[in-house]
Amino acid sequence: MVGPAGRERAGMFGVRGTGDTSGFGGLRLPAYAPAPAERPFGGWFDEFADDFADALDQRGIPRSAVQQVTVDRGEITFYVQRERVLDLARTLRDDAALRFELCSSVSGVDYGEDVPQRLHVTYHLLSMTYRRRIRLEVALDVDDPHVPSVVEVYPTADWHERETWDMFGVIFDGHPALTRILMPDDWDGHPQRKDYPLGGIPVEYKGAEIPPPDERRAYS
Repeated sequence: MVGPAGRERAGMFGVRGTGDTSGFGGLRLPAYAPAPAERPFGGWFDEFADDFADALDQRGIPRSAVQQVTVDRGEITFYVQRERVLDLARTLRDDAALRFELCSSVSGVDYGEDVPQRLHVTYHLLSMTYRRRIRLEVALDVDDPHVPSVVEVYPTADWHERETWDMFGVIFDGHPALTRILMPDDWDGHPQRKDYPLGGIPVEYKGAEIPPPDERRAYS
C-alpha cells in the first residue's frame, strides 16, 4: 500500500490519550482517501505522464519507480519509491519536455498509528517553463524513516528537509547539514508526530510565566 488508508478522524489533530486543548474535541470527519487514478487523467496530465514515462525510459529508470498516481482536487500526485526519488527529481528538472526547475516545498505528514507506512514526505515541484505544478510523495515506515536528500538537485530543499526532520523525524540521507531548525538542538522527539504529547512547556513573557497549553484550562 502506498497512499494513506481512509479512516474516520476525531478532533482537529487526531490526538488521543493526552487531552484535547484545540477546542475541536467533538469534531468528527468521515473517512476519505483519494483512490488511485486511471487514464485519462484529464487536462495536461496525460501529456505530462507520457513525457515523464518517456524520460524515465531514456534514463534507464524503471517505470515501477512510480508506484501510484492520484488526481484529487485538480492536483496530480505521484507516489514514488524512496530509493528513486533523487533520480526522479533530476529527471523532472533536466528533461526538456518536463523542466520542473523549482522545488517550492518539502513537507511531512504523519497519518497515525493505524496507517501502514504512516510517515509521508511530499515534494511540490513547479515548472516555470510550462507553468505546471505536480507533487511527489514518498511513504515511509516509522521504524525506518530514511529517504535520499534532494538538495543536490534542488538547493531550495535544504531548509525544508531540515524542518521535516525536526518536526517529523524523517532522515534525509546525504543532506549537507541535517540539524534542527525550529527546536533547540537538544530537543527530545519530533513535535508534529501523532504520538508526540500534546502538552507544552512554560514560557516566560515580560516577567510573567505562561503555563503550557494543557494546563491553562480544562476541556471536556
